[in-house]
Amino acid sequence: MMKPLSFALASLAVAVASPAFASDSVSKMADKIEPQVIEWRHHFHANPELSNREFETAKYVTKYLKGLGLKVQTGVAHTGVVAVLDSGKPGPVVALRADMDGLPVTETVDLPYASKAKSTYRGQETGVMHACGHDTHMAMLMGAAKILVEHKDQLKGKVKFIFQPAEEGAPDGEEGGAELMVKEGVLKNPDVDAIFGLHINSQTDVGVVKYRSGGIMAAVDPYKIVVKGKQAHGAYPWLSTDPIVTAAQIIMGLQTVVSREANLTQSAAVVTVGKIQGGIRSNIIPNEVEIIGTIRTLDEGVREKVHEGVRRKAEHIAKSMNASAEVTLPLNYSYPVTYNTPELMRQMLPTLSRTAGEANVQEVNPVTGAEDFSFFQEKVPGVYLFVGGKAKDRPLNEAPAHHTPEFRVEDDGMKLGVKLLVNLTMDYMAQKK
Repeated sequence: MMKPLSFALASLAVAVASPAFASDSVSKMADKIEPQVIEWRHHFHANPELSNREFETAKYVTKYLKGLGLKVQTGVAHTGVVAVLDSGKPGPVVALRADMDGLPVTETVDLPYASKAKSTYRGQETGVMHACGHDTHMAMLMGAAKILVEHKDQLKGKVKFIFQPAEEGAPDGEEGGAELMVKEGVLKNPDVDAIFGLHINSQTDVGVVKYRSGGIMAAVDPYKIVVKGKQAHGAYPWLSTDPIVTAAQIIMGLQTVVSREANLTQSAAVVTVGKIQGGIRSNIIPNEVEIIGTIRTLDEGVREKVHEGVRRKAEHIAKSMNASAEVTLPLNYSYPVTYNTPELMRQMLPTLSRTAGEANVQEVNPVTGAEDFSFFQEKVPGVYLFVGGKAKDRPLNEAPAHHTPEFRVEDDGMKLGVKLLVNLTMDYMAQKK
């Protein structure tokens, strides 16, 4: 459900000062550096690294930022890189963020810069691929940094460039990502007033930017349920307390948490089972079964209700079968709702329209995917946007999904992202008193 940015909505926003360079010089410079942005993207795409292991990526980014004359901090949240541009004039601190990690996906796209990287993930050999566009995010932020440095004399305040590791989740037993960056003080010294981020989208046309005020991406809470019964020979099930049958009933019961207990007219919610493990052979009923899944919600009240429902269903169904269920929720990580601060979103709407053209600015419904950019937004006002990466002549039903071996986004989608990052920064500074 998408609609163009309406004049009425734009008129509610705070008037934006439009420096001459914002519409002219930035656009010309974005055109000029586009080949370099594409070159950076191709380098990152061909050399992906998994979460918390972005060592060479961090070195590449660090070298570039230092070459711009920026003050650079490395090793933030393991491999993160943070640089600060100080205009020398009083004003707000604006943070811009890009994520750096690839995924354990083996690429099948026939590109000259396709990834051939290999690694080990959870004990298994796997290909590594930028299957969610983080390569483009880094390239766009590097382009924005170059333009902002070139226009330093027109800035008021400071810009903090955050290159974040482990957005896809830290390895088992490790901390990482935005949550760890916040814990280590990335939003302090200097203290950030507002943060902006964007995500390229393989199913949105190049040149289009999508936004939403309030919740735009879901909270994510993985869970584990261990169903404990009593082992017996498969020929004599009456001697067992069967955890497999119990687990099957729990899985069916979990479907009613959303379908019968959540008011879906107010906010979407998802409870998914992604893994079931138990038993070793056909004629043995095992002692226990493990269920692993994910919960996605867009409202804190609904989030609490769904969590309670999952626990209650699992424990009570197990009890009714003379078994027991141990629920771990959240399991190993948890992201809050990615929530675009309404006042800041209203304030920056004219910037989106001026940068992309009003017809290319679309308000969207929230999605049940998740983003750890939400940890930054818990601490400071923030806006997160989607930028198109689909070729306009590619039918939507042929556009590959994120996190798949076929994932692909077009190089020419990055120019809009570069301009948005620059213009959001400059317009925010121009308005901040």
